[in-house]
Amino acid sequence: MARQLPPMLSVRAFEAAARHGGFAKAAAELFVSPGAVAHQVRQLEEWLGVELFARLPRSVELTDAGRAYRASVEQVLEDLERASAELRRHADDNEVTVTAMPSFVTRWLMPRLGQFRAINPQIEVRVLASVPPAEFVRDRVDVAIRLGAGPYPGLTAEPLLDEHFFPVAAPALLAEHGAFASPRDLLGMVLLHDEFEPRIPEQIDWVRWFKAQGVLVPKRLQIPRLRFSHSYLTLDAAASKQGVAMASDVLASDAVGQGLLAMAWPGAVAGPYRYHLLQNKLSSAPRRPVQCFVEWVRGAAYDFRRAN
Repeated sequence: MARQLPPMLSVRAFEAAARHGGFAKAAAELFVSPGAVAHQVRQLEEWLGVELFARLPRSVELTDAGRAYRASVEQVLEDLERASAELRRHADDNEVTVTAMPSFVTRWLMPRLGQFRAINPQIEVRVLASVPPAEFVRDRVDVAIRLGAGPYPGLTAEPLLDEHFFPVAAPALLAEHGAFASPRDLLGMVLLHDEFEPRIPEQIDWVRWFKAQGVLVPKRLQIPRLRFSHSYLTLDAAASKQGVAMASDVLASDAVGQGLLAMAWPGAVAGPYRYHLLQNKLSSAPRRPVQCFVEWVRGAAYDFRRAN
């Protein structure tokens, strides 16, 4: 006789609603309407013969049965995620998948990947450039590099690189302008901005950098400026004499070393975040390609810091 199992869509909807404490946030995560989540949960309750949520006038709460069921469901889903990840990794035993933010990929990781490939020519490297948090199972990610303060639930987090910020511009632009007498002189330049800055609370931007130099920027001061969606675009604009960029040393030091950019003023300010090396706690012992990449990127970060 076939085993009787609850409908998986309903189980998934219940787990999301239980985790978020309501149907609306669960719906946003699952890309469906709150009504669809409520319908799936109701179907599951009818199948189980128990009420999982108490419906209140403006919210829902887990019942005792719902709390007990949630604990069981979460364990099952974790086991399923682990089994799926291991099966998919077995199929790609000689591949390592790495994800990082686009600017970090283009400005730090890509210029160094040749070193890794020279040491490990047999390992296939798959690089995903993305801003949202890494989806380790869905995207078959082995290692993620992210900028933040943590914590990172469900992940092991290892500090990789700290950041320091300073203004940079094309050497030709600085030569045309002449030496700055003080950081205040930069207020007369075209200041380039990242649109990404406001999404990272307390990140070092122009206002915070000027403040650290003892220069207060009037709120209504009209500063000619350009905005870009990613830091690597801002740095490209600076290298092409479009203005002065506020740069992370992690992203700009290679270009400074190559003479494509130059420091416009020597005052470097420590950033509030650091890059972390992340791995999924649910995974078993890392495969050899993953171990090789992790060891290599640790060494590359160490060498970078020694050189800068």
